[in-house]
This record gives sequence, structure tokens and C-alpha cells, in this order.
Amino acid sequence: MDEEIEIPPFFLCPISLEIMKDPVIVSTGITYDRNSIEKWLFSAKKSSCPVTKQDITDVDLTPNHTLRRLIQSWCTLNASHGIERIPTPRPPICKSEIEKLLKDSASSYQNQVKCLKRLRQIVSENATNKRCLEAAGVPEFLATIVSNNGLDSSLSLTDEALSLLYHLDASDTVLKNLLNNKKGNDIVNTLVKIMQEGIYESRAYATLLLKNILEVADPMQIMTLKPAVFTEVVQILDDRISHKATKAALHILVNVCPWGRNRHKAVEAGVISMIIELLMDESFSSDRRGPEMAMVVLDLLCQCAEGRAAFLNHGAAIAVVCKKILRVSQTASDRAVRVLFSVGRFCATPALLNEMLQLGVVAKLCLVLQVSCGSKTKEKAKELLKLHARVWKDSPCLTRNMILAYPS
Repeated sequence: MDEEIEIPPFFLCPISLEIMKDPVIVSTGITYDRNSIEKWLFSAKKSSCPVTKQDITDVDLTPNHTLRRLIQSWCTLNASHGIERIPTPRPPICKSEIEKLLKDSASSYQNQVKCLKRLRQIVSENATNKRCLEAAGVPEFLATIVSNNGLDSSLSLTDEALSLLYHLDASDTVLKNLLNNKKGNDIVNTLVKIMQEGIYESRAYATLLLKNILEVADPMQIMTLKPAVFTEVVQILDDRISHKATKAALHILVNVCPWGRNRHKAVEAGVISMIIELLMDESFSSDRRGPEMAMVVLDLLCQCAEGRAAFLNHGAAIAVVCKKILRVSQTASDRAVRVLFSVGRFCATPALLNEMLQLGVVAKLCLVLQVSCGSKTKEKAKELLKLHARVWKDSPCLTRNMILAYPS
């Protein structure tokens, strides 16, 4: 494009600052490019107008045909300068067309296959279509197919429906409806079964969907999760199906472990051993978010006696956690210190305290006191050092004040 050509400012999207290809008007009267405002409203989940800051009360987007024709005419007039004419955008799908598609699919297996293929095309077009699919009941339709996966002949159909259900990026309201389904379809048990028996790709999608659904679940629903949920989450972590699935599994544990007896269920499923094995894997530690969530899970589980026992039962646990202090992030350091504080306070034996000294835990805690860390992290480190100062008195890192802080 020739730099000397001045683009009329009202041709530019206020969000992307690029020429609008599909201008649409929101309820506040401002025009945006459809792709930009859909990302703002549906992906970023913001409800205010970027220009006026007013609430967008109606998410229906009205095409600005007049402005689009002006932009197309301007592009045509300036074609000699290398400006390409924007194509006329396809109109969004309508709810009645979706409803007819779903109704026709009930007649045969072949029609269901055709229906899912068409839905895949619609989902990939734009975010407005996704909202229309929600309004037409597509998530519930897909969830029904996924729940009826007992027939061998429909397994490929189930896999496709599961993939579509994930890519639909359903709203929190729809996810709650799926969770509270009154037709007897237990979406959580269905997803757990797929995590156990499905192909690798479907197991990953099931894990990602389970994470999204449990994020909107009520506390009582989280507290009553079956042990099988934790068993399959551990298996997903062990199999390393994908980076996304691993992070989703960790998210699930972070969200559900604080509730009820979920800590005990997680410990019995072998979560602690699995987390330590993950932390020992350098490829897992390359992305700091993974180790951070792993440390959060360890901290949560070490708050119960069974968790601390399982932690100390792993020969590398102390060394692995100590190594992560000051090497990943402040969050990871904080959680690692909390884990060491839990076992150091409630499980202290001469053998354990000597192991912590030999593995450099004392030196690392002293270093925490000297560098820029959170105040609560420093408090935990200082309290643990003072608590066992007499036992660790031979460490050159301890000050005389700490050694004298507690009587022998």
C-alpha cells in the first residue's frame, strides 16, 4: 500500500486501527470490525464499549452495510495504488437454520455425520456463529452424543462431537446447564470415562472440558467428586498427552483440592508422587506456569497428614522442592517454602532435619531472607529456621540470634 494515500479515519476499526472488513454496530452506536469486537466481547469477555466505556446491553451486532460499501468503493478507486477491494462478508448463520440442522440429524447416523461436519464449518467462521449455536441448543446436542458413546459404531461420532464441544468455547451459563443436566446425562462421569478409555486426542479434549466445567461448579458438586476423577487426572499427567492437557489437569487439581475431602482423594490417587515426578522433568519446568501450579497442588496436599506422609515417602521430594526455590518464580518459591514449612513443623524427626540440612534446605531458606521475596515467604522461612536452629546450628548460614532464639 502506498504510504502517501490517506485512509479516511472512519474506515478504521477503533480496536485494531486497521481498515474494517466487516463493519458492525454495537448497541452504543459505535462501529467496529466484526472480528475485533467479537474477540473483545466473547474471547476477552468484556461487556463495555471500548470507545464510550458504556455497557453493551445487547450483544447482537448490526452490519453497517453503508460503511462497508463506502470502504469497498474507496478500495476500488485506489486499486491502482495496490489497495485490494475487501470482499463482501458472508452473513452470520441464523438460529432457525441451526435448529433445522439438528432436527434433520435425528433421522439417521449419516445425517448426524453430515450435521457435525456442517457444525464444524460454522464454528470456524466467527464468534457470532458460536453464540448462535449456543442459543439453538448445540452444546446440549453435542453433550448428548458424547454421553451416548457406548455403541462402538458411534465412537468416531463421539470424538467429533467432543472436539466440537470444546472448540465451541461455551459460556459459563451453558457449562452450568451441562453440569446440571436434568435428563440424566452426567457430563462429569462421561468425560472421566473418555479420559480413561478414549483415544489420545479425545482424552485431551475431555480433560480440557472437565477443567472448564469444574470452574463453574458449585462447592457441593466439587466436594462430591468421585475418586475416579482424581485417578484419571493422575493418568493424564503420567501419559503427557499434550502440554495443554497437562496444564488443564493441574488446573483441575488446583481448583478442587481445597474442598471437602478432595485432598485425601488426591493423595490416595497418587497425585503427590506424580507431581514430584513432573517437577523432576526439565521439559515440564521449561514453562514456569506448570511448576507454579504443581507447587500450589503440593502445598494444598501437604496441609493434611496423609499428604505430608506421601510427600516424605518419595525419596526425591525434599530435594526437588528445595531446588525450585528462587529458580522459577516468586509464586513457586512461596509455595515451595510453605511445603517445607509444613513438613518441617509437623513431621520433624532427627533424620528428616539432617536430610534437610544435607540437601541445602537451610542454606536456601537463609538465602530467601536475603533476597527480594514476598514478606509472607520470608516469615515462613525465618520461622522454620528458628524452630530448628538448635539442630541446624552447625550450618554456617545461621546467625547467632537464630540459634539463641529457642532454648535447647
